[in-house]
Amino acid sequence: MFVTISTTGTAAAPATDLGYLLHKHPGKAQAFSTSYGTAHVFYPEADAERCTAALLLEIDPVALVRRGKGKGRGGAPDAALAQYVNDRPYAASSLLAVALSAVFSSALRGVCNARPERAAAPLPLRVEVPALPARGGPELVRRLFAPLGWTVTADPVPLDTAFPEWGDSRYVRLLLESERLTLAEALRHLYVLLPVLDDAKHYWVSADEVDKLLRAGEGWLAEHPEQKLITSRYLSRRWSLTRQAMERLELVRLAEADDSEVEDIDNAVEAESETEEKPTPLAELRRDAIIGVLRASGASRVLDLGCGQGQLMQALLKDARFTEIVGVDVSMRALTIASRRLKLDRMGERQASRVKLFQGSLAYTDSRLKGYDAAVLSEVVEHLDLPRLPALEYAVFGAARPHAVLVTTPNVEYNVRWESLPAGHVRHGDHRFEWTREEFRAWAHAVAGRHGYTVEFLPVGPDDPEVGPPTQMAVFAADATGTRTEKEAKPA
Repeated sequence: MFVTISTTGTAAAPATDLGYLLHKHPGKAQAFSTSYGTAHVFYPEADAERCTAALLLEIDPVALVRRGKGKGRGGAPDAALAQYVNDRPYAASSLLAVALSAVFSSALRGVCNARPERAAAPLPLRVEVPALPARGGPELVRRLFAPLGWTVTADPVPLDTAFPEWGDSRYVRLLLESERLTLAEALRHLYVLLPVLDDAKHYWVSADEVDKLLRAGEGWLAEHPEQKLITSRYLSRRWSLTRQAMERLELVRLAEADDSEVEDIDNAVEAESETEEKPTPLAELRRDAIIGVLRASGASRVLDLGCGQGQLMQALLKDARFTEIVGVDVSMRALTIASRRLKLDRMGERQASRVKLFQGSLAYTDSRLKGYDAAVLSEVVEHLDLPRLPALEYAVFGAARPHAVLVTTPNVEYNVRWESLPAGHVRHGDHRFEWTREEFRAWAHAVAGRHGYTVEFLPVGPDDPEVGPPTQMAVFAADATGTRTEKEAKPA
């Protein structure tokens, strides 16, 4: 996978200034590790009259399969035919776009303290991509690049030169030339349009991709005639994200037409209503309460038992004091979503070492769960049939035996305060039961007594004087003496 960027110069403004703009010395060959291989930067030619920088991305096909499985389009459009034999190591794609962003990050932002005047000025640029997947053909390539000030040459690559009757492949040899663009603008065009033409991404597209698109598209995407196609393909045709991006681009376009700021255009809501506080969702209150107790306990190695889609793990990762976070769930689908939410495929090595995801049932003992500081069962117990609770109790409190166990569960008495919940109904169709405060306390005291823990009770959410809080929490602590102590904490 290969791209070259060339420029010309004079004695007064030498072409080798390209090295300053890219922050890569023309006299060196450098290598940079990426999640899927190694990016090499070198200069095939470098003198005052002409300078060419080359980025060669050497893909590790094994890493591509292992890290790419289930993300984007499986890491390679043709992975269904052959996981280890596909075009990803050779054809420009989102892999190359990510490498451009990582290796030339300062140049992409237009930052160059050594040559600021060169970074801000247009350059004579020539960009070559030998193999570019173009779903839409050479005509689409021209429609995407030509409005941005490029002279475009997109030559179709034949399927086989020995058999011209087979026709052309979906690849083109791309040549872009311009004297009107800065280097930063050129890099941003490539960063966005390479994966758009390939119409595939090697990673899961989440909400933060909208911000990436708008940052890279600043100054050109809002007015591009193919804006809708670019936005849809870049966001992997996720309709909700595409709509969000299009709405924000329209605000940018209106602001530019009116010579004003976006904030001045986006003022349909009166200032008074903007200051109205929205109630904090109960799920957020629950996570905050759990994290507060974990911090107070001094726990650093935490189990999230029944982790679901990983929301609590995501919040724990933001706090460096939690050095190991293990999520356990019986559902592989939930673990896959949790992996995407946590962005494990893009996580740095040090951060990734803090996280583990295990498939497992809490009704069985698991030696992997022993020796942790704390375990969290957040809205888990109510999903089990009552006869199976003793098995969970032994697996967690008897076998794994963390120093602290946090259990949260709905308070059924509070259900009368939910206007949308019909009388007599539980909050979720999969809840096998919901306890009153007295029932929860009785269960928690019995568990603590059987396994040598103390237990405290904390409310989560507004503590109604008549029906109590919407969620109730039990905080178990291993009793060094092995005796049971019953305490009840009041909210601050």
